[in-house]
Amino acid sequence: MNHQLAHFHVQLSATPRGARLARLLAVEQLRSWGLPFERPAQVVAELAANAVTHGRVPGRDFRLDLAVTPGLLRIEVVDTRGDRMPGFREPEGEG
Repeated sequence: MNHQLAHFHVQLSATPRGARLARLLAVEQLRSWGLPFERPAQVVAELAANAVTHGRVPGRDFRLDLAVTPGLLRIEVVDTRGDRMPGFREPEGEG
């Protein structure tokens, strides 16, 4: 059973400015919940930058979700390339 205590989500433009805003909004939200924010801010910054750099589709946004359950902070960034899931490659050669 999911006992979610708090939830925050926002759609942001898939631009470097949107990625910076994701980090700033996450810090402010975590601060308002009274939670530590330094490490989560680093995670949000990395995920948002990846969404903007590798998952960008012109005209489509990315989404930041933060959810707090007892003992857990879930950080989720959904990029605009949801239609293209990453594939797995077989290793080449030995080693």
